[in-house]
Amino acid sequence: MDPMGSAAAANIPKKPKIYVSKSESDNAHVKDDYDDDAEDLWWTLPQLVLTEIFWLLPVKDILNAGLTCRRWYEIANDDYLWKRKFHRHFKTDPCIALKPGAVSWKSEYERLTFGIPFVQSQCLKGHVHQVLHVSFSHNGEMFSTCSKDGYVIIWNAGHPCTEKYSQNMKKFNWKYTQYSQFNQSDSLLLVSGVHFGSPHSTSGEIAVFTVDGNVESHLRCRVINRPYDIFGTWFSDQYLISGDLHWLAQMVSTSILWLNKANQEVDSEHVPIMNQLYKFYNRNASSVRAIMMAKCPWLDESNDPLITASTSDEILESPSDDIEMSEHSLTVQNSVGNPLSHSASLRRAFHISFDDSTPSTSTASLSLNWSLQRSNDSTIHYLDEYRREFTGDSVSDESVDEEEDEPMDASDEYDEMENSIPKYLIFSTGSKTYTPHQIGIKRIRNITFPKKLDPGPSLKERIAAKKAAEQQNQFRDPDPDWWDYEAVADRFDKVDKVIDLHGHIIGMALSPDHRYLYVNTRPWPKNYIITNPLEPPPIAQEIDIHVIDLMTLKRIGNMLRAHKAYTPSTECFFIFLDVCDDYVASGAEDMHAYLWDRYYGISLAKYKHTDVVNSVAFNPKDNEMLVTTSDDFTIKVILKVLPGISGNTHLTVANERVLKRCHFSLYFFMKIIF
Repeated sequence: MDPMGSAAAANIPKKPKIYVSKSESDNAHVKDDYDDDAEDLWWTLPQLVLTEIFWLLPVKDILNAGLTCRRWYEIANDDYLWKRKFHRHFKTDPCIALKPGAVSWKSEYERLTFGIPFVQSQCLKGHVHQVLHVSFSHNGEMFSTCSKDGYVIIWNAGHPCTEKYSQNMKKFNWKYTQYSQFNQSDSLLLVSGVHFGSPHSTSGEIAVFTVDGNVESHLRCRVINRPYDIFGTWFSDQYLISGDLHWLAQMVSTSILWLNKANQEVDSEHVPIMNQLYKFYNRNASSVRAIMMAKCPWLDESNDPLITASTSDEILESPSDDIEMSEHSLTVQNSVGNPLSHSASLRRAFHISFDDSTPSTSTASLSLNWSLQRSNDSTIHYLDEYRREFTGDSVSDESVDEEEDEPMDASDEYDEMENSIPKYLIFSTGSKTYTPHQIGIKRIRNITFPKKLDPGPSLKERIAAKKAAEQQNQFRDPDPDWWDYEAVADRFDKVDKVIDLHGHIIGMALSPDHRYLYVNTRPWPKNYIITNPLEPPPIAQEIDIHVIDLMTLKRIGNMLRAHKAYTPSTECFFIFLDVCDDYVASGAEDMHAYLWDRYYGISLAKYKHTDVVNSVAFNPKDNEMLVTTSDDFTIKVILKVLPGISGNTHLTVANERVLKRCHFSLYFFMKIIF
């Protein structure tokens, strides 16, 4: 629309009178200079000139100027104006397009300014020791917290949050609780913890409790879990996965994953309650840790990345920014944060000399095409393909929710293993050293659970077999060479995909649709050569976040050095992060929790504690509710606004004052162009 045209001129609104107080003597001479000329030109200014004047105004004045007349309202809501304001305020790349599904740049500006969690509504103090983990139920009505005081507490998520259940796990000889997870129906809670024992003990346990009652929570089962930092996870609504570790030779072990029934109260001794799921080979004192399940409804034989991918491991190295480290910077008390990895004790348990003539290298070329960012850049950088396919509440997520929320007909055959939904088993592991630096991915296919135990051979048959074995003892095969993986590979399950992140993995989280995996790592120095698997590389004090697309099994984004951690690799512990539809959040050792926008990748807020922030969690039904837990013994509940306070607090200014500021902007702008 050109206001200089005759058609538009007919619709020009009548000029309001502008009053300037006589007391404003310092502005009187300015009024005399431009009063006549400016007022004549004000209502005939071209649209672009007026838009440029609005661009110079603060946001609160743009909003209030839009209340003056229809023309100013249209300019104050101009999408190009708000796009410029958005990129300038949030310092984003101007090439980034508007988020799919967003109404306008103005609505996105408002969402990232007023729609994020920023008001601390409660500070819960139900624990008397460091709080290590928090997780929400899928319906958003409960969340649970684990602590070094040995308790797991289930809270009502409604405001104000109140304690619903609590369980003292020390009565089961637990040292502390470290992790919890609700099953899909939110009727059961998996709790993982660490047993009392020697400092080098790796023994842990998983307990399952009912949480769907109104009065009391009951224990359903207990399962041994070793090492304890495998955590455990739900395989389906009524089955869970635990782990066990067996040493085969020096520095060589096998991790066995077990499928367990959540309800182990059976009427017959011939009914199985657990079954072996996978058996993986571990070298250089490494093991499987931090297992999780990803449901992948988009996955089928036509787009399976494991079929077309190369059999070689994908090595992803941090960009070539040098990491400067000092000895004193890696000194911190080992009593803070989450429990240390069980492998931290291996360095003291083994005393072996290694041949330095055959060092293993941890370097590789970076196969990503984005530019290297500055070390103080706190933005998540994505490949273009991520934003092209980003849909927020994705179709696949909705389809999963529909399948999960659909009531089941009792007459239908119950798929207790959920084999109809393709799945990935995801875990952290290693190969060069015992610290976890690789992501392992295993495609799960058609798992069955036996209905009845196989009794095996009878006593008579076992005696006959023993005698036959004694007769052929001289022809017995020698013990296998466990150090030679190729010679024993047929005894183990193969990991389908291994992604090396060239750093110590300290946290993992899935997006709500299970399409993307976000990983917290503390990077190793570039080109570092590992000569002893029991002496891992030094790690940076900064935490990197890597984003992996599970549809392609490739890394599609990263953010370098935005939040901090200080412990050395031998004492490193988990810093949990969480992902919702709109945001990414993570704890840190610098006494803050951090929040980023998931699509634009920009840093939005950080939340203060007085000690290490171990874990964060979004309410899955309300992305504007965030819970953080810390070594300061507290649980903080952060909301968009406090309940009972109406909507967003709009900043209001009198229209006359806004018009006066616009008048001054017009005067100086006219001086420039004329």
